[in-house]
Amino acid sequence: MDTPTSGDDIQITPHAPPDGQDKDVRAATRAPSIIVGVVAAIVVALSLFYLLRPVPLLVQGEADATRLDIAARVDGRVKEIPVNRGQNVPAGAVLVQIDNPETLAKHEQMKAAMAVAEAQLANVLVGTRAEVIAARKAELERAQAALVLAQKTFDRTNTLTGQGNAPQSRLDQMTDALHESERAVDQAKSAYDQAVNGYTKEERAIARTNVEKANADIQSVQSIIDQLQVYAPVASQVYQRNVEPGEYVSPGVPLVTLIDLADVWIHFDLREDLVKGLKVGDRFDVRIPALADRRVTVEVKLVATKGEYASWRATRATGDFDLRTFSIRAYPVQPVPELRPGMSAYLDWRSRQ
Repeated sequence: MDTPTSGDDIQITPHAPPDGQDKDVRAATRAPSIIVGVVAAIVVALSLFYLLRPVPLLVQGEADATRLDIAARVDGRVKEIPVNRGQNVPAGAVLVQIDNPETLAKHEQMKAAMAVAEAQLANVLVGTRAEVIAARKAELERAQAALVLAQKTFDRTNTLTGQGNAPQSRLDQMTDALHESERAVDQAKSAYDQAVNGYTKEERAIARTNVEKANADIQSVQSIIDQLQVYAPVASQVYQRNVEPGEYVSPGVPLVTLIDLADVWIHFDLREDLVKGLKVGDRFDVRIPALADRRVTVEVKLVATKGEYASWRATRATGDFDLRTFSIRAYPVQPVPELRPGMSAYLDWRSRQ
């Protein structure tokens, strides 16, 4: 039988933990450190990204279109406006009808003057009436007969005076009578020749000129009558009606305002430091918020020759100065029927470059 050993001789050996449990403890200790490191790396990366990325430069523009203020060239009272606001009208459509009775009466007066001038011209071209020629011929024959009688009387008186049977005063009277008869024959012959020859070429020219003048007067009044109806110069949309039926209007007062939706562009006002490098023909995309942020490609067709006004910008800590603003027009490359004047347009100017 074995004898138990003493307590000093007995050694108690502790149990060692398994290998798997030790790995789990180490993994649990490292996980927070890894998470903290990843978060720190993300924060640093995001910070660098936002610090180093270029700051967007948003430029705002506005859609615009050709605006037509239609005015009358005559005065009068508005008779009818056959169009309404927002209505699409074709080219040549009647927009406003104006009533002016005085002009219409003047037109009738000019037509009557034209008829008189034409009748006078016809009378000149026809010449002298046959009855007038016959009367002038009879007057000439009567003057010639009176001249023959005056000549015979003068001859008898001259013979008697030479014989001393008639006083000298009687001879003087017969001499005057003979001269008067000769002048009467000359006048009658001139009147007869004038009747036979008719009107001169100068009188015919005057008659034709009177007809032309009357015709010009009619055309002048007719042009005013034509202006009593105001027409649309191009196909467009009625934007405003500035007058109503019954109102009196004067020449030059806008009656109707039209918008040509076929000629729509995007207008930008750019500082002069942004215009550098921009030229006619450049294309870029803009966003239209009113059309659900649709991207529309536009082409620059106008860069203002001269800056219109100044926009202040601090360029340095000392010696700040103003920058001029240039007007830019960019037209959509493809038609956008939904685009209306007044809609905003945005783009990142730096990303465009």
